[in-house]
Amino acid sequence: MMNKKMSVLLIVVMAIMLGLTGCSSNKNGTGKIKLAYVAWDSEIASTNVVKEVLESKLNYRVEMIQVDAGPMYVGVADGAADAMVAAWLPSTHGEIYYEPNKDKLEDLGANLKGTKLGLVVPAYMDIKSIEDLKKEDVGKLVDYTITGIEPGAGIMTQAELAVKEYDLNKWNVLASSSAAMVKVLQDAYAKQEPIIITGWTPHWMFADMDLKYLEDPKKAFGESEEIHTLVRLGLKEDHPKAYRFLDQFEWTPADMESVMGDITEGMPEEEAAKKWVAANEAKVNKWIAGIE
Repeated sequence: MMNKKMSVLLIVVMAIMLGLTGCSSNKNGTGKIKLAYVAWDSEIASTNVVKEVLESKLNYRVEMIQVDAGPMYVGVADGAADAMVAAWLPSTHGEIYYEPNKDKLEDLGANLKGTKLGLVVPAYMDIKSIEDLKKEDVGKLVDYTITGIEPGAGIMTQAELAVKEYDLNKWNVLASSSAAMVKVLQDAYAKQEPIIITGWTPHWMFADMDLKYLEDPKKAFGESEEIHTLVRLGLKEDHPKAYRFLDQFEWTPADMESVMGDITEGMPEEEAAKKWVAANEAKVNKWIAGIE
C-alpha cells in the first residue's frame, strides 16, 4: 500500500515538474509568447504578422492580449505580457504611458517609421488648418464636434490638448472606438457631408477615401513619429530567439496598409497575416536571420 502511495506521489510530482517546464522559458525556440496590443487597425495588422512569424517560423505558441493603451504598457512592464509592437513614440504615448514605465521594460527601437497623427477631414471640405476651426461657420457645420476613438488612446489626449492650444472653447472631442470612428467617417463621406476626425497613418482609410490632415502650426500633435517594439525585462534570457526576431522586426507603412486593407475587405486577421508573410519571404527572412 505504501509503495502504491509513493508511486502515485511520484507521478504527481513529475507531472507538476513537467507542467512547470512547459510554462518556463525555453531557449530552443519553443514555448509561449504573450503579445499585448490595442484594437487599432494598425496594431491588429502588425501584431498578427508578428504572431504568424513566431508560430510558423520559430515554433512558438502565441497569445494575443487585447487591452487599452495604458494597460498595454503596464502589462509589458510588470511581465504579464512579453512584448508589444505598438508603442507610438515620442509624442503620442511618450509622456503618459512610456515615461512612467520605461525603467521596467526594454525598448528595441522603431519597427515602423513615418507615422503621422492629427485632425483629418475629407478633401472636399474647404478648410486647411486647425486654426480654421475657430470660425463660427466651420463649427456649426459639424456641431463643434471632433469624432475620436477610444478614450485611453494617446491621440485623444493630443486632440484635447489641441482644443486648448487653439482656444476652441466650444469644441468637443467625442470618444468612441476606432471602428465606430471609421464608420461615421464612411457614412459622412458617402453623403459628401462635413466631418472632422482624429486620424493617423498608416491607415487604410487614406487609400479608400480622399482625406487630408489639417495643418497644425502649434504642433499640438507633435512631429512625425515612430512605432516601437517594447519587451519585458528578461525576455532576452528567457526566449532569445523570440527576442532576436522582435529586435529585427521592421517594416514600412505600405506593408502595414497591405495587411490592413485585406482585413478591411473581410479577410480574417490571421489569414491576412499569413498571406502577407507568404508573399514577403525575403523580408521575413531578414527578421529571423541569425536565429538557429
